[in-house]
Amino acid sequence: MTVVQFIDRKILDDSQIQEIGQEFTALVEQDQKKNILLNFSHVEFLSSSALGKLINLEKQVKAHSGKLRMSNIRPEIMEVFAITKLNKLFDIREDLPDALAAFKS
Repeated sequence: MTVVQFIDRKILDDSQIQEIGQEFTALVEQDQKKNILLNFSHVEFLSSSALGKLINLEKQVKAHSGKLRMSNIRPEIMEVFAITKLNKLFDIREDLPDALAAFKS
């Protein structure tokens, strides 16, 4: 399993989001990582373009019979996930230990 920790507090810049998308694709396609945990503990803002990259990652992981989990999403970002119904698409856990345990089930 691979844990991705975002360093930036704001994921808004288009070039940054493109780079994140390329890194996600490389993780799944080139590095053959099937189980990925995204830890959002540092992230305060997320653009709609970033949400698109997360949806693409979910599709890529599922296509490779893997699992994608997310953890430590702040309430204000979680609200966006709920409004867009992405909370139904993604497996979102409260914290890192909970998300790690979810891979075992």
